[in-house]
Amino acid sequence: MAQGSENTLKVAHQAFAHFTHGLETGDWNLFLDMLTEDFSFWFPVGKFHGLNVGKDNARAFFQYVSESLKGGLTLTLERFTSNETTVVFEFRDEGMLLGEPYKNRIAVSFDVREDKICGYREYFGSNGKSN
Repeated sequence: MAQGSENTLKVAHQAFAHFTHGLETGDWNLFLDMLTEDFSFWFPVGKFHGLNVGKDNARAFFQYVSESLKGGLTLTLERFTSNETTVVFEFRDEGMLLGEPYKNRIAVSFDVREDKICGYREYFGSNGKSN
């Protein structure tokens, strides 16, 4: 494995651990600390649908996520794949979304630049209907 790939995996796995912590607890500080100032993210639905740019927008997005997920989500990592700069994590999640039982299959990708995450994209599997 090339050095760039090793660093990409290390940084992305640390970010995913912080991401998981954020979803479970609503505390996003460790994850947000790993984002570049020019961080961009893409989300498939809702208030933040489409491309969003900037760490401040990311902070607002993840706060919005936590407000929608009172009580947090439980994640189960299924698998991951990577190249030199990007790692994709596939997982199942379960919890309460807007006061209703929720479970889904999700894929998120983290783009890595040096020791930070510079990009994030999220894809829904079953849109909350199955796990």
